[in-house]
Amino acid sequence: MDVIEAIKGRRSIRRFTDQDITGEQLAQILEAVRWAPSWGNSQCWEIFVVRDREIKQQLHDALSPRNPAGPAVTAAPVVLVVGAAMKKSGHYKGESLTRFTEWFMYDLGLATQNLCLAAHSLGLGSVIAGAFDHDRVKQILAVRAGYEVVTMIPLGYPDHEPSAPKRKEVEEFTHYARFSC
Repeated sequence: MDVIEAIKGRRSIRRFTDQDITGEQLAQILEAVRWAPSWGNSQCWEIFVVRDREIKQQLHDALSPRNPAGPAVTAAPVVLVVGAAMKKSGHYKGESLTRFTEWFMYDLGLATQNLCLAAHSLGLGSVIAGAFDHDRVKQILAVRAGYEVVTMIPLGYPDHEPSAPKRKEVEEFTHYARFSC
């Protein structure tokens, strides 16, 4: 599968079959995260791999009540919780080097995109869930001070193929030299 095909074909998958993910597949996905670009090569990400049913249930219970990813968290064979070391990305010697002090979010976005595209290329589905009680998840996973959790990503074999959502046309978001809207 080429990159453009993967980008256009990846969907948010919220229902999975019972088929498990192999250790080799998981290793390939984590390797894709490893190669994501980051601010100054800071590689601020931390990935928590959750296969345990009880912990997945606790993660589910930490989701916002109307989060549509809820059933996926308990049904997926693996849930990856993506977090970051704070004051690493966008910082130098403890000081922010950019107006946008939460640069780690950009780096996690890049790592998450690599993760989801790698999963898709292996025939796996994923969905990115961000609406949850972050402090509760930190407690569940025993996350140390100085680190944050940002997303939960259930992974598994999709049991459905959702259609592509409507997208803006390129002309609607592209500006040449100056803002044109």
